[in-house]
Amino acid sequence: MLEITIRDEFIKLGQALKLAGVVEDGVQAKYEIQDGNVKVNGEVDQRRGRKVYVGDVITFEGQEIKVIK
Repeated sequence: MLEITIRDEFIKLGQALKLAGVVEDGVQAKYEIQDGNVKVNGEVDQRRGRKVYVGDVITFEGQEIKVIK
């Protein structure tokens, strides 16, 4: 499981994918999210601006990314 550390209360889903290094850029993040390829806490979320908080788990291409502080 990958972990990403955030400084603020939340990070936007697209930014989290970029920070984890699982997408090349924001454009790829946008399309992956819109196409329903990203889950947050087990549920598909198609909002790039979805706020992700500490403790949330993002799943993308079979890889889990945990948000930590």
